[in-house]
Amino acid sequence: MTTSGWNRIPRVQHAAHSAPAFRPDRLPDGPLLAHGMGRSYGDCCLNAGGHLLHTRGLDRFVEFDTDTGVVTAEAGVTLDELLELSVPRGWFPPVVPGTRFVTLGGAVANDVHGKNHHVAGSFGAHVQRLTLHRSDAGRVEASPEHNPRWFAATIGGLGLTGLIETVTLQLVPVSSAWMSVWSERFHSLDDFWALDARARREWPYTVAWIDCLADGHRQPAGRGIYSAGRHAVTPPPRARFRESRRRVPVDPPFSLINGPGLRVFNELYFRQPLRRSPHPAHHRGWLFPLDGIRDWNRIYGRRGFYQYQCVLPERTARDAVAELLRQIARSGQGSFLAVLKTFGRQPPAGMLSFPRPGTTLALDFPDRGAATHALFERLDRVVREAHGALYPAKDARMSGAMFRAGFPEWIEFAKLTDPQFSSSFWRRVTA
Repeated sequence: MTTSGWNRIPRVQHAAHSAPAFRPDRLPDGPLLAHGMGRSYGDCCLNAGGHLLHTRGLDRFVEFDTDTGVVTAEAGVTLDELLELSVPRGWFPPVVPGTRFVTLGGAVANDVHGKNHHVAGSFGAHVQRLTLHRSDAGRVEASPEHNPRWFAATIGGLGLTGLIETVTLQLVPVSSAWMSVWSERFHSLDDFWALDARARREWPYTVAWIDCLADGHRQPAGRGIYSAGRHAVTPPPRARFRESRRRVPVDPPFSLINGPGLRVFNELYFRQPLRRSPHPAHHRGWLFPLDGIRDWNRIYGRRGFYQYQCVLPERTARDAVAELLRQIARSGQGSFLAVLKTFGRQPPAGMLSFPRPGTTLALDFPDRGAATHALFERLDRVVREAHGALYPAKDARMSGAMFRAGFPEWIEFAKLTDPQFSSSFWRRVTA
């Protein structure tokens, strides 16, 4: 069977199995890896030449206390399914990434983060306990109090500590499915930093789109749109939300994201009418905008695309973000999906957690072969010199040296992995 991540790079062969049938006493030859919705980019969810344990069969809710908001569910339950259950009952996941089509096991394994990291931290910070099924120990429970090292290794552990079977998560109370949001244009990185400092004090959800092709000549460098939101106390009068059912129906032979067209798109997007005063928006449309376009990854064509996401420490972030944007603008290889976000100061929740104090920049790039990889090498140098790190969940090409520099606990983590679990990513960066 051939599988790829959401970015469609690389495509690898593996054997497929159902996770509910996993039995340590009947293990196949070769490395194992759990696989959920496949929304990771790159190869951390792939196991070339090995076995994938598909977890969507682990889809039951075990327990939901509607008084306390504590839910226990099997790891194949998606955030979409959790939202369908919890929001009508007044509860919301404490942290959500940019898509709701991820499993709880995947959210734990990648320690996902969202627009509210500066107040809520990462997903793993709200996990109370896990059930792991390991090839060397059978079923074990892990929490901060019981098997704490396995727990810390599993949060952000890329699925390498065994099969996550159940997740117990603390939800947060909400009054409705609606949010109150606003947006504002900024014309430089200095404007962004000032706007971000103000907004983060008042708003729990913040994020910025940035025009990574603006070079200071044809368009102002560092311009973008800043957005902020919070859960609404009451739904708006006559509230009604209809999610888009658009989809990209075919694979174009080439990327629809190209230089001239992208510059036009970015200009139009930057100039769009904005509502600077708070106004209502449904959580699905504001927190998960791309979920309204099914199979949107096809717009990059059959060759697929790369996402480059880094985190930069507070002390180096301003200069490093500016240099990264300069390098991208000079290359002409831009992205309309360019996100700039400041993390909070919470320490990482797991041994290999990506979210940490600092600033994260995420961009998508069509695969243009050698030119794209040459650009990534230049970006890597900027990130290394700034003492930053790349996000394994969004990576298909970082070097082992880059990984080891960004995640110094990897040696201790390696001692806690399941001896039969591995991935294409892990073998690539630890070889």
